[in-house]
Amino acid sequence: MVQDQPDRDGQRDADHCEELLKKAIRGDRAALIDLLEDCAPMLRGRLEGKIPAALKVTVEADDVLQVTYIEVVGRISQFKTGGMGGFRAWVSRVAENNLLDAIRAAQAAKRPDPAKRAHTPRNADDSAATLIEVLAGDSKATPSRFVARGEAVMAMEKMLATLPTDYAKVIRLYDLAGHPVEEVAKEMGRSTGAVFMLRARAHDRLRDAMGDPGQYFSRAGG
Repeated sequence: MVQDQPDRDGQRDADHCEELLKKAIRGDRAALIDLLEDCAPMLRGRLEGKIPAALKVTVEADDVLQVTYIEVVGRISQFKTGGMGGFRAWVSRVAENNLLDAIRAAQAAKRPDPAKRAHTPRNADDSAATLIEVLAGDSKATPSRFVARGEAVMAMEKMLATLPTDYAKVIRLYDLAGHPVEEVAKEMGRSTGAVFMLRARAHDRLRDAMGDPGQYFSRAGG
């Protein structure tokens, strides 16, 4: 009978996690935090082995986890099936995608492409319009169209209001105000790697918030 005790304890733990997952999907934040804490050692171990040695100062596993948690908290209602096994696999994919974003951005920062930076020195409306163009361009919007400048700031503010606080802040500081990533990292109390990850996720959310990119564009000369 004593030998069966670990099996029974393991089953109780598994049942408890499944119940936490159901609560988390229904919006119980405390249950979700418990689940993420349970996943943390597994995630950290996976991530640490995938960070290139040359980037370990810039990209840290804990930064990846922090951004992953923001994303999971914001999208947990979209997770429907698969139980705890599916949940762990989903969170792992989110974490690994964040890590890839951080690695790519850190590498690209050494050879920045000005066309990918939304900020211009003219005014806030131009910066907001250019960011919309960048996001829509990634969605294959027609190049002959242009953003109606007079409505760009209003449209961007509406979209930013749908984002988690850190996502909106990194867009305001880095994309719209044009601050160097080091300054943004200092202002936000995060590493540059975390800033890159937050920006990548924020861009994804902004594209979702945009819906049909065509609604922001007018025919040139029209």
